[in-house]
Amino acid sequence: MAFLEMRGVDKRYGGVVALDDASLSAERGEVHGLLGANGSGKSSLNKILTGVVAPDRATIEVDGVATRIHRPQDAHHSGIAAVYQELSLIPDLSVAANIVLAFESTRLGFVQRRRDRDRAEALLERFAPAFHGGILPIQAPVGSLSPGEQQIVEIAKAIAREPDILVLDEATASLYSAQVEVVSAVVRELRAAGTLVVFTSHRLGEVYDLCDRATVLRNGAVAGSVALAETSEAELVELMVGSLGAPRRRPAAEREEAKKVQGVSGVPRLEVVDLSTDRLEQVSCRVAQGEVLGLGGLAGQGQSEFLNALFGAVRIRHGSVEVDGQAALTHRPKQAVDAGIALVPGDRNRQGLFPVRPILENLTVPSMRRRARLGVLSDAAERAAASRAGDQLQIKFGALDDGVMTLSGGNQQKVVVGKWLLTDPRVVLLDDPTKGIDVRAKAELYEVIGQLTERGVAVLLNSSDDDELLTLSHRVLVFFEGRIVSVLAGDDLTRERLVADSLQVTT
Repeated sequence: MAFLEMRGVDKRYGGVVALDDASLSAERGEVHGLLGANGSGKSSLNKILTGVVAPDRATIEVDGVATRIHRPQDAHHSGIAAVYQELSLIPDLSVAANIVLAFESTRLGFVQRRRDRDRAEALLERFAPAFHGGILPIQAPVGSLSPGEQQIVEIAKAIAREPDILVLDEATASLYSAQVEVVSAVVRELRAAGTLVVFTSHRLGEVYDLCDRATVLRNGAVAGSVALAETSEAELVELMVGSLGAPRRRPAAEREEAKKVQGVSGVPRLEVVDLSTDRLEQVSCRVAQGEVLGLGGLAGQGQSEFLNALFGAVRIRHGSVEVDGQAALTHRPKQAVDAGIALVPGDRNRQGLFPVRPILENLTVPSMRRRARLGVLSDAAERAAASRAGDQLQIKFGALDDGVMTLSGGNQQKVVVGKWLLTDPRVVLLDDPTKGIDVRAKAELYEVIGQLTERGVAVLLNSSDDDELLTLSHRVLVFFEGRIVSVLAGDDLTRERLVADSLQVTT
């Protein structure tokens, strides 16, 4: 019996199967890789182990004891801690306060702040080379640190719990190579001390450097558990996506669906040359009228950053952008809208909607200026425009004055798309637009993408669903660590090539 046993793990989100009889078996003093392509179920399995997500069915045993984990507190009591890409830090608190948060030292009911600071400093000493100048920012507000330094604090915070099982779910994705080396050294120390580390990373070099064994998930089920010393990178990719023999083409039905977004004229609608930001390095592309250009690669490789840079929401350090041959290098979203660029963001509640306002306002705000006469808006004209967008997208609602949060997730997403249709955009940027919506809403959104391309709109699509990306895109740019590493088109537009290029593996 292994130290950690997860068996028969099932999880569905509506009609989507995230995990199907998945399992994980790992020993003390082991760094165990958990690998898979986008949407394979890795994060769901990790979050079930750490109590962030409740399984539909699961058997979990830690050191031979059956364990019920329904909340993060349950995971903590079972000796489990986790680090994700999404930080759980409080920006205004000091580094020391964040590290000991919820586990402060007390005496006679009073927090021992000096003792906590000393504890945090002693722990952070192990990570000193990962901070600028090797100086530990113990008293600095964590919000003043760089993203990589904040991630180091997040890792230190998890280790401060002294867990028996530490889950690192893409925890090194935002780190520079020197910082990764520091984290790797600490992980080896933990392994030597008997800690089990469950390690998920898109960098296979890190996986081979740190992990003893790996469990590979495909479509929510276990495709294999292997000893890495006996397994090549090509064999790992084969486990992730299936046979690497003859390239798998898109099924006939999917090709027919893809024809709905055909009609590429070859005339460039959007042209980007050497665009660079703090995270992107000389990204260039040309998108034709009526083309869907996919942005592929593992999550967090710069795809969202690229879309937000084009929309003026991320500062561009260098490069040029043109829409229909006219300069469109934007520094604010308003400039992007004026240039004919629209963005459907990845987080609709925080970035795409006014949650406390009615459906009417959410649909009409971006295009109000078009309908204003001498600075005055007509209520009838606003309602007509909103109704037109609602009818086009088949948004199901009671009344336009209802709060937008009364809608289902799929209909909320349609509102985010619908508000931009009223601006007659020339370029539409879609940042994982079908995340969290049901199958029917997805199909309806695909129809809208087809309508846009038929009108000559250039569409850039970032999607965490590889099958969706392959089905809808004419070409796919594969991103890796902020740069484009390959362009897939024609016979190369296969899942095998997409996964291999995403991991930078030669097959």
